[in-house]
Amino acid sequence: MPIDPYILLLLGTVGLAALLPARGAAADVASGASTAAIAFLFFLYGARLSTREALDGLKHWRLHLTVLACTFVVFPLLGTAARGLVPVLLTEPLYQGLLFLTLVPSTVQSSIAFTSIARGNVPAAICAGSFSSLVGIVVTPLLAAALLGDSGGGFSADSLVKIVLQLLVPFVAGQVLRRWIGGFVARHRKVLGYVDRGSILLVVYTAFSEGMVQGIWHRVGPARLAALLAVEAVLLTVMLALTWYGAKALRFGRADRIAIQFAGSKKSLASGLPMASVLFGAHASLAVLPLMLFHQMQLMVCAVIAKRRSHDPEAQAEASAAAGAGAVDAVAAAPASRSSATDPGTDRG
Repeated sequence: MPIDPYILLLLGTVGLAALLPARGAAADVASGASTAAIAFLFFLYGARLSTREALDGLKHWRLHLTVLACTFVVFPLLGTAARGLVPVLLTEPLYQGLLFLTLVPSTVQSSIAFTSIARGNVPAAICAGSFSSLVGIVVTPLLAAALLGDSGGGFSADSLVKIVLQLLVPFVAGQVLRRWIGGFVARHRKVLGYVDRGSILLVVYTAFSEGMVQGIWHRVGPARLAALLAVEAVLLTVMLALTWYGAKALRFGRADRIAIQFAGSKKSLASGLPMASVLFGAHASLAVLPLMLFHQMQLMVCAVIAKRRSHDPEAQAEASAAAGAGAVDAVAAAPASRSSATDPGTDRG
């Protein structure tokens, strides 16, 4: 059960914000830097997304619609149903964070990694994650406006304007400039990945600093935190079951079901944290807490599932069949290669 090292960095950043929160002029500087970091982050997202690959992925439209429905329909419905847990298990601010968690896009990297380990449809997972991130830039703020409203702790119509200026405009700019900078971004993917993560750490520090100054963290106790973890465990279990058995009911093959399960049951920390900072302002610290916990939980659980899926009899049979087909192709190709070597006419043209 892996512990994501980045989660440890996030927790360290939260601890730093608790001990040394930015105040006064330092808070203004941190807020400005966080705003610039979010814009640059989504500019890079736009520059990385291959429009051609996305269009090619539309050929598998049933799978992508299934993942999008899980991400932006089923998840929000379950989040809305969790309203009945307030105030018995969850406080209102924690519920708002849980509801926001259900609105953010799916992951990309981890969906691909787990699909690959489980011997699923990796190209489908790549396209599904990309589509989810792209759609989420528009759909997540709209769903937040409809489901959270002013009760979201600072969420208002102005937040939609901020979303457009800080997220959508940089993303579109990255797409427009991709033909000139796409190669540079691809060549320096590793370095820019550190920039991504550093930007998110800055966003988390700013959000939790504002939360400390506002005294928001006094509202969360150990019992509420344990209740939140239990609710998220149930949520993840339900989505893993729905994506797997629902995809089977829709007559998807095993490889596609794996891609649907891993892409349709997870939520993106990288997309959700910047969005929460824009939408919730000073209340973002409580809003992102459920997402951070859910992110680590989904990694641990999906790692176990992916490992077990890789040892399924069906997966081993497919691997053996593929190996057998490769051997047959090699044998069939051998006479042809010998023939071409002895026939001087085969190399012409």
